[in-house]
Amino acid sequence: MYKAIHRFARISPRKVRLLADLVRGKTADEALNILRFQPQRGARMLEKVLRSAMANAEDQQASSVGQLILVDVRVDGGPSMKRLRPRARGAASIYLRRMSHITVVLY
Repeated sequence: MYKAIHRFARISPRKVRLLADLVRGKTADEALNILRFQPQRGARMLEKVLRSAMANAEDQQASSVGQLILVDVRVDGGPSMKRLRPRARGAASIYLRRMSHITVVLY
């Protein structure tokens, strides 16, 4: 079991989960191929984490790194930065800049 985590990624978990669902259960090579042709910014982040997990597998002498299967692709919510946006009549509203923890596990 080979693992890589990108913590505090500056993207909403909801946006990355759509991409995680695309590649869950696929082989590493197939997942890289799928992510390479996705236009979303989250695909680049997920691709980097997947490449890191593959490098970890290669470092631990795993045989046929490209044929490893993505058994767990998890995108959890991280902390949120609270920001203020000016509103009418001197009021302010709070909006959240969300973060993600992206986890990829190969087996």
